[in-house]
Amino acid sequence: MSSKEKVISLLGLAMRSGNVVSGDFIVEKTIKKRQVKLLLLSEEVAKNNAEKYEHLSERYGLTMRQILTKEELGNAIGKEARVVVGVVDAGFAKKLVELIDTDKIE
Repeated sequence: MSSKEKVISLLGLAMRSGNVVSGDFIVEKTIKKRQVKLLLLSEEVAKNNAEKYEHLSERYGLTMRQILTKEELGNAIGKEARVVVGVVDAGFAKKLVELIDTDKIE
């Protein structure tokens, strides 16, 4: 199983356990409540949205990564295409970052 497949699988598990929020409005709201531990942006995110989330991640001290297409990100959590996903569990967030960063090294 590739790192990408592992990320998709783990994201699905996090979603089923209630540890993922998705969609622009709800993710931003959850960030401002300081509940998001990891912010995932699609590789296809619009420039203005990317800048907004970069600013939010800096302001709230969040880890942020850009991965997957909108469709892959949405499918991973059992939804339609998604540009932004927030992981609210520290354990899931840590493991996802490890998998994503390992994939970039290979």
